[in-house]
Amino acid sequence: MLRPAAALLLLLLAAPAADAPDPEGWSRFRGPNGSGISTSSRVPAEFGPEKNLVWKTPLPFGHSSPALTRDRIFLTAARAERLVTICLERRTGKVLWEREAPRARTEKLDSRNGPAAPTPATDGANVYVFFADFGLISYDMDGRERWRLPLGPFNNLYGMGASPVLVRDLVVLPCDQNTGSFLIAVNQDDGRVRWRTARPEAHSGHSTPILYTPPGGATQIILPGSFLLTAYAIENGDKIWWVRGLSFELKSTPVVSGDTLFINGFGSAENQPGAQPTIAPFEEIRKQYADAHGKVALADLPNGKARFWIDLDGDGVVSASEWDYYRAAMASENGMLAIRLGGRGDVTDTNVRWKYHKAVPQLPSPLLYRNVLYMVNDGGIVTTLHPETGAELGQGRLKGAIDHYYASPVAADGKIFMLSETGKVVVLEPGSGLEPVVVNNLDDDIYATPAISDGKLYVRTRGALYCFGFPG
Repeated sequence: MLRPAAALLLLLLAAPAADAPDPEGWSRFRGPNGSGISTSSRVPAEFGPEKNLVWKTPLPFGHSSPALTRDRIFLTAARAERLVTICLERRTGKVLWEREAPRARTEKLDSRNGPAAPTPATDGANVYVFFADFGLISYDMDGRERWRLPLGPFNNLYGMGASPVLVRDLVVLPCDQNTGSFLIAVNQDDGRVRWRTARPEAHSGHSTPILYTPPGGATQIILPGSFLLTAYAIENGDKIWWVRGLSFELKSTPVVSGDTLFINGFGSAENQPGAQPTIAPFEEIRKQYADAHGKVALADLPNGKARFWIDLDGDGVVSASEWDYYRAAMASENGMLAIRLGGRGDVTDTNVRWKYHKAVPQLPSPLLYRNVLYMVNDGGIVTTLHPETGAELGQGRLKGAIDHYYASPVAADGKIFMLSETGKVVVLEPGSGLEPVVVNNLDDDIYATPAISDGKLYVRTRGALYCFGFPG
């Protein structure tokens, strides 16, 4: 049931737009600084195989989103067992080149993930791609390999999902996993490691960083993870400030407006405020379930096999530190948080502006467009919030597109695009409630987030990349 706050919406609609600038085109996951917003005009609302189609190019399977230069598009894919980077011409969709990455291993994946999930990043002269089954690789515009950096193996429960980002002369990549999580920065020119910072609190994360430049200060890398959102120094990877109170699993990318950041995290249904179970301390568990050698086997715990993510190192034995993480994970809360940017050290008590806990997404990132904060959860419930106060403006399912949602929403030209798993592309007007303007149907699964640039919408489905735009 929709519950719009009419008076508040009128105020919001009267306020000036605060859309993100579009200086870099769409060169990384979710475009300019991960915002999901393009300043493009003349972007069509209605499109499909027979309408406003500029071109369609068949592609092998992959979850990575398009990264654009002025005249090229980069994607990654899995062609059978081969991991490939694909370069297309933007004007025609013609495949210009395809390059295969080494694949010395095949890591376990959640059914919603794939071996080509991270999105490429490009500086307009080169492209940088990450495959969890190998590591980082850079190519020039003609497909010549510049360097490669093996990384891993990784032990992320769901498979790796974070994408690389570029800042100054660095490629920055989060590698959150069950154990041994880290953030790494390498030189764009040669792939040599500049610094590597451990993230011991982080487990099973998929968030891609954004950048923040404080007034008069140096640009910082902002990365959500288990329990914490952390700001890192570009020069050496040192922690600058952090905020507690996040979920134990973070998959979304933050968005920023002014001095405030918005980030959503969802762990499980048991992480709703007030629903968290009480978990006994490890000493009590040890007394009740330890064997003759004092070890606690995961399989011996009640419902232990269903809690396989307690055993982070996968050895079948639950240690005190693993149990402490489990207790902290179950005590954490699902939520959308509004966080004031900046500071030093732990700024939780001063910088958390508000929290919202209902129908929070696990996978899709939020969208802040024309002074309204949007989120769509995996089950298809859309919520709109006032970014200043966290007040709920509306909540409901999208008529004609009740489905699962894994791609993140994007916006341009006064249009908000939300893409369902089975290929429905819903277009909303900003600030006007949740009644779709149109529901387009591409009749193919969608997991990748679209790109928008120069009046064109680029949508990747399971089997193809589409370019939509007005004729002429």
